Amino acid sequence: MSRLAATFEQLSKAGRKALIPFVSAGDPRPDFTLPLMHAMVEAGADVIELGVPFSDPMADGPVIQRASERALEHKMSLRRTLAIATEFRKTNQQTPVVLMGYVNPIEAMGYEGFANAAQRAEIDGVLTVDLPPEEADECIALLKARDIDPIFLLAPNSSDDRIRKMDAAGSGYIYYVSLKGVTGAGHLDVGDVETKLNQIRANTHLPVAIGFGVKDAQTAKTVANLGDGVVIGSALISKIEANLDDPERAKKEIVELLTAMRQAMDS
Repeated sequence: MSRLAATFEQLSKAGRKALIPFVSAGDPRPDFTLPLMHAMVEAGADVIELGVPFSDPMADGPVIQRASERALEHKMSLRRTLAIATEFRKTNQQTPVVLMGYVNPIEAMGYEGFANAAQRAEIDGVLTVDLPPEEADECIALLKARDIDPIFLLAPNSSDDRIRKMDAAGSGYIYYVSLKGVTGAGHLDVGDVETKLNQIRANTHLPVAIGFGVKDAQTAKTVANLGDGVVIGSALISKIEANLDDPERAKKEIVELLTAMRQAMDS
């Protein structure tokens, strides 16, 4: 059983939901990411989504785009992101780490080379925003052969057939994008999410993590009641952006927000 599957199974047995923070590796500087990852686990994170900075992050809103730009200024790359994950594993063997990014850096490394490097770094899942399952057969096979879960994004307009394709191709969890548009945009319509979750659950056996639009503890609690996990990204990265001259304050504010979310989700 993969580390992701085990985590979701343990949470389900305990009647709890996964708290899944997203941060961009290397933002605002490379030496900040590793201590932040450990701090987020202490604050209650169950899974960490580690963003691979990319020069054209088309699915991301301006907050995460600027995070990528800051990281790229420090020469962050896919290989350096994997190096951070490797360091994290030296002292944390429990918390799953999911790489989230775009296909171009993976193709530049080569699918097999990437799969081998991800395995060495003990990566648990890979979510490639612009690689749909119809085009991912080679990558899926290489990842699954190394016990790495391929994770896919579901949109609000996804059909039953599309959901079943994601279910067949993916593992670990499905990431449901609860808003149309880019990350950090719009207002979450809980009724729409609930309706869509009923459709998704009728067509998949995988846990469903919900992201895009989760900004505070109350939203996290509401979303946790609908899905199996809550993904938060832009709200965390906004705290980094607001404290570029004081990263320790940014880390403190991120920990406070995640702690409040964890408490609200568990209440």
